[in-house]
Amino acid sequence: MADAKVIPFDDDRSRGASGQRSQRRRSTGSRGTGEPAAVHEVQFPAGGENPQDDGSVTGDDKAAAAGKEGGLDRRIAGGLAFLRRRLTGDYEVDDFGYDEELTDQVLMSLLRPLYEKYFRVEVKGIENIPSRGGALIVANHSGTLPLDGLMMQVAVHDHHPADRHLRLLAADLVFVLPVVNELARKAGHTLACTEDAQRLLERGEVVGVMPEGFKGIGKPFGERYKLQRFGRGGFVSTALRAGAPIIPCSIVGAEEIYPMIGNAKTLARLLGFPYFPITPTFPWLGPLGAIPLPTKWTIQFGEPISTDGYPPEAAEDPMLMFNLTDQVREQIQHTLYKLLVQRRSVFF
Repeated sequence: MADAKVIPFDDDRSRGASGQRSQRRRSTGSRGTGEPAAVHEVQFPAGGENPQDDGSVTGDDKAAAAGKEGGLDRRIAGGLAFLRRRLTGDYEVDDFGYDEELTDQVLMSLLRPLYEKYFRVEVKGIENIPSRGGALIVANHSGTLPLDGLMMQVAVHDHHPADRHLRLLAADLVFVLPVVNELARKAGHTLACTEDAQRLLERGEVVGVMPEGFKGIGKPFGERYKLQRFGRGGFVSTALRAGAPIIPCSIVGAEEIYPMIGNAKTLARLLGFPYFPITPTFPWLGPLGAIPLPTKWTIQFGEPISTDGYPPEAAEDPMLMFNLTDQVREQIQHTLYKLLVQRRSVFF
């Protein structure tokens, strides 16, 4: 559809010698005097209309309408081109299965309303993520379902000035679930193992890991915001080998979306899950109980911890790995407490 042509709302035939539009208005003169009626000429600016005519459409209005129409045309054309590429297979994925175009155009668009309107995520310290090169983001994990990782992914995608993408390391369970497995691969997630993480970091990607794992998202509500053990420090070893900075990340708000007041362990074993949560709404309300509570979130990226100054053999030093792991954990925990003190309400 072509852009609408803006036609000037004037006519040369209605202009006077000065180029101004004129409108003749006949006055009836004084009633009963017999005096001839006078003719008054009212001048209006060139190209304009009677200023008392509130129903007039200005050239700016028409230009704005044409711009909106053109923008809609471009969006429709872009959407059709996207569908054509998907149907013909004319798109690229990397060797991990990451589909950048699908992530940008579809997956992020689906998550964004939850991020912006429902959880109303506030992001701090995004400038601590480098503009280029590999970086390892280490975050706390909570919420019964791993929505915190997805919200962190949207935060990096939408707010980083260099338009960086976050590649999350996920647990084995993610890649055995139907549908979830395919979507996770398309969104850039990969298995939480040293080999995959190191390959991504060496390629200059921003990688996200949550070392608490299931111990973090499956902990009781009474232990909220208390970090669980960070494993054996494998993420530190990976960062040291790649020479990538470690960026601690603290997430507040996820703990309260599904307050876990119980764990049906027998049912969890039967289903092959690490835990089966019991919350104030689930399973009592059925599918409605799976709707998360609309808490207010804050995601803060801390100061990077540099690793490029260590020698190559440092990755094999257990004491160094323990110290760096403890440093990252303490920094995340300290920031969590600080954000909780600043928080006025769970929901507002």
